[in-house]
Amino acid sequence: MTQRRRGTGDPIADTEAWFLEHGLSYFVPDERAAAREALTRRRILPALAVVAVVGAVLAGLLGWISDQVAAAPAVLLTVAGGGVLAYALTALHARPIVGWALKRTLTSLGSILGTASRALPLLLVFIAFLFINAEAWQMTSSLDFGTLWLTALLLLGLALVFLLVRLPEEVDQADDAVDDAFLLRACRGTPLEGVCRQMVDDPRADPASYAQITGFARWNLVVVLLVIQVVQVLVLVAAVFGFLLVFGSLIVNEDVQLAWTARDFTTHVPYLTNVSAELVKVSLFLASFSGLYFTVSAVTDETYRGQFFAAVMVHLEQAVGVRAVYVALRERG
Repeated sequence: MTQRRRGTGDPIADTEAWFLEHGLSYFVPDERAAAREALTRRRILPALAVVAVVGAVLAGLLGWISDQVAAAPAVLLTVAGGGVLAYALTALHARPIVGWALKRTLTSLGSILGTASRALPLLLVFIAFLFINAEAWQMTSSLDFGTLWLTALLLLGLALVFLLVRLPEEVDQADDAVDDAFLLRACRGTPLEGVCRQMVDDPRADPASYAQITGFARWNLVVVLLVIQVVQVLVLVAAVFGFLLVFGSLIVNEDVQLAWTARDFTTHVPYLTNVSAELVKVSLFLASFSGLYFTVSAVTDETYRGQFFAAVMVHLEQAVGVRAVYVALRERG
């Protein structure tokens, strides 16, 4: 990634440094060109070959050692996901995007807990009903950990596909109503604050006409929203998983587990005598399912959706406004 320092006196260079600091790498032409080059066949095919070979070897070894057929595709999908993430962070110059989104999410942990607290009560009632159901224990106890791992990955994949379909629609709304007041508000406190005022006062300039977000810049904002939403979902999944482990270890004793699973014995987790492998399996499955439920609710339900997007819409609008003035300034020479 090209390093840029702010305060050089050049509004274009200072703005590009501001873009990188705020997770907007693809708003910078050099970063965008490098990412586009990384997506050519000459660059991407060797990387895909390495990921495929490593994934196939690890999947075959783990499937053979564990004697679980489902472990092979689970490992292959995990390695493929890790390879895509590593390639995006390095070759595609997405590290500033992901880093800023993670930092923004962690610093606003209170709002995440607030959103989760709205979803958890109804969700826990639904999950608890399934948790104390014998059929759920019978189904999950019959699954080996390879199959359970693969199931969790499939639920996560469905959630990601849903987000990738819906989040671009939210980004497209950020540039629908751009006017002079919008630009002045967006550029306040940025390197283009003075330039924006000059362009707005100049009748020959029309920076609002450059507000349309397309291509790499559009996907830059989508990735920011995606990372923030995924972190929220993972926090909720971890909370549900921990709750079910504690709840199950308190009220579901070994005799009940044996009756529900129709097994002769239970396998206990080392150093945790009250936690069985069967309890871990049903808790992991229900927590993964709750993650998919929360993902859909956070984007479609007006209560959750308003709270989530209200926190990030300010950043989206600022990014759209600063980029419009930046592009207009570059066009002027």
